[in-house]
Amino acid sequence: MIIVVLAVGLALGIQAFIVKPYQIPSESMEPTLDVGQRILVNRFVYRFSDPDIGDIVVFHPPAGADNGGMQCGVQKPPSQPCPTPTDGESEQNFVKRIVAGPGDTLRIQDGHPVVNGEIPNEDFIRDCGGGMECNMPQEITIPKDHYFMMGDNRGMSTDSRFWGPVPKDWIIGKAFATYWPPNRLGIF
Repeated sequence: MIIVVLAVGLALGIQAFIVKPYQIPSESMEPTLDVGQRILVNRFVYRFSDPDIGDIVVFHPPAGADNGGMQCGVQKPPSQPCPTPTDGESEQNFVKRIVAGPGDTLRIQDGHPVVNGEIPNEDFIRDCGGGMECNMPQEITIPKDHYFMMGDNRGMSTDSRFWGPVPKDWIIGKAFATYWPPNRLGIF
């Protein structure tokens, strides 16, 4: 009985503080991550360092993103990404890629982030497909301790373009591996 209690306690402790599994709920990260695919997330890495551009992370979005919402924290023109999130942290978990960090300037061109005047090489994304969310030429500056998230499926992702940057404190952790299905096993 003691061994079972210790094993359960250890498993719960690992999930709470070190590594936790998550399931991909939507097509917003395709083709990198498919719906239903399972990932492992390092929950303590950002306690010792800041997130990097390109990291795939699990986080709580602003309350304006609840249930597919696109509520920005301020009135903004349609030609500008959302510069400020709504107040309050959502209870939902989202999985997206960090495309810009604190102090970076950002605009969107053909679905690609233009960060500090440069377009990164993003050969892993799915085309945006046109529309207002694909071109937001008015530049914003990412606030201190905030990160701008975008899904890899740019035409099918509700992300920071609509509900704003995410505070570092709301980032749960960095995805580092896939473990299901077996044909998609891998390390990021």
